[in-house]
This record gives sequence, structure tokens and C-alpha cells, in this order.
Amino acid sequence: MKLTIDGRELEAKEGQTILKVAGDNNIYIPTLCYNEAVAAYGSCRICMVEIEKGKRKRLVASCLYPVEEGLVVYTDSPKVIANRKMLMQLLLARCSKNEAVKSLAKKLGVTETPFKLEDKNCILCGLCARACEEVVGTSAISMVNRGVTREVSAPFHEASIECIGCGSCFYVCPIDAIKMEDKGDVRTLTMPNPEMQEVKFKLSKCKKCGSYWAPEKQLAFIAKKAGIAPESFDLCPDCRD
Repeated sequence: MKLTIDGRELEAKEGQTILKVAGDNNIYIPTLCYNEAVAAYGSCRICMVEIEKGKRKRLVASCLYPVEEGLVVYTDSPKVIANRKMLMQLLLARCSKNEAVKSLAKKLGVTETPFKLEDKNCILCGLCARACEEVVGTSAISMVNRGVTREVSAPFHEASIECIGCGSCFYVCPIDAIKMEDKGDVRTLTMPNPEMQEVKFKLSKCKKCGSYWAPEKQLAFIAKKAGIAPESFDLCPDCRD
């Protein structure tokens, strides 16, 4: 099927989203809550674009909206730009000291916000929770509560016994709100929620080179899920080659 994005006529496959087609054709649409590893969620709304169907125009989240034959899309119309700036002002107010948020805000032309400044370190995009559930399969953390009390947390606001220390949450976080450090034989994950700040995991030691390379709990989880012997992880990836 064919559609038009910013005056360019493009071809797309059924089922693709506007964001996917734009990305495939080097058309920039900013995102925060989007990651190819998990299902699109549309929580941040930074990827909003304006679409035109007949005589009607409206804003939609490009990460969720499927392409249609003859669809006309504007990624930088006045409405889109005004909407993104407002969203970035809100995020900048919430995470006023976060460097990743400030960097994206500056890129979108936002250097200050009229809203009350806070010192949060989580934009509530849900990427960490979705990766934990959809990719890892543990659901050690999730989005809880509603409105102004919404947050990422483990059950009962305590370190989750389901967490395997894989670091998937760390890798997908778009604003580096989650920290991970491997020091000696211990991995420490630091979450943005102050009530469940640090979680520690013992790292497995390679029997050949002696390096510590992955949490023992993670390796046990993989072995059980894949139905393979735990001894399969006696060597680190480098020593297995």
C-alpha cells in the first residue's frame, strides 16, 4: 500500500505502523516509550503525528497507528510541534535533573518549563516492566497505582523474589533511570523507586578464565526454562568459543 509522510510518497506493508514506515525511510519521529523488543504501548505520546483522512485531521500515536492506503501523515505540523513541546515541558518539570530528558527536550526546542519542578527519575514509560514480562517472562516489576501515585514497583514495594538480575530493565530504560553495576562477584541493580532502591545478585564465576559474568539466579532461570543442564554455564561466552 502507499501513503504520504511529509510530502513523500512511500510504500508500506499491511500491519506496519506509521513509526515503523517513517523509521525505515529515515524520517525522524522522537520516541521514549518505544522499543522493538516489546509490544508498542503509546504511553509517552512523544511520537504523536498528524494524519489526514479525507477532510479530517487528527493527532495519533505513530507507534500504535497502522498504515492505511492513501493515508497522509505530517510529522512536524504546527499541531504536532505544539503537542510535543507541551509533553516535553511536562516531562522536563517531572524529571528536571535527568540528562536524557533534558537532551531530548533541547532537541525538540524546549529548554525551560512553566510547570513546577520536581526531582523524579522515572517517566513512567513502562518499558522496564514490559521487558520484564514480555521478554524475560518473570514479571518481577510492574506499573502500580493510578494518577499522581503511579509508579514502577515490585510486589509490596520490596525486592522481588522473581527478579533474576538479568538487567533487561536497565538496558531498555530510555532515560538511564535504572543503574546496574558489576563489582567483584556482585551485581547491583538500582531502581528509581526509593522504596526498592538496591537489589544485589551473586555473579557466576567462569571455571576457565575466572571472570564473573552473569547472575547465578539468571543462569538457573535460563537452564530451567530451556531444559538444559546448569553445567552448561560453567564457562563464560568468551571461553566457550
